[in-house]
Amino acid sequence: MKEVHILLVEDNEGDIVLTLDAFEESKIKTRISVVKNGADALDFLFKRGDYMEEDRPDLILLDINIPVYNGHDVLKKIKGDSSLRTIPVIMLTTSASQNDINKAYENYSNSYVTKPIDMNDFLKAILKIEQFWLQLSKLAK
Repeated sequence: MKEVHILLVEDNEGDIVLTLDAFEESKIKTRISVVKNGADALDFLFKRGDYMEEDRPDLILLDINIPVYNGHDVLKKIKGDSSLRTIPVIMLTTSASQNDINKAYENYSNSYVTKPIDMNDFLKAILKIEQFWLQLSKLAK
């Protein structure tokens, strides 16, 4: 099976480490690229600056509360671009605000997951994302 490339857009070091640890336990071979703000996420996706040689990700895990451009702004740019809109974007965030949930889906998020506070529950949530998006679902190429 081909390696799955995941772009993790997250500024919290603890959440980055937990997410990377969870995918290390995965049955699916993954490569995870990490960027810590909205500007770097857009540069990565549009292959600008330091990210000109990066491959297109197969899946994006996007936090809402990130610096420079927030996750909603990044999501709008992704889903507004014909070359990127087929990449599934999972909003993975601490916000349980119904306003944030509605806004994410209005901007064509493929899924919205509120990060559990408990470390074990967080790891379980990542594994469920992996099971659904990388094992059950078929990703666009």
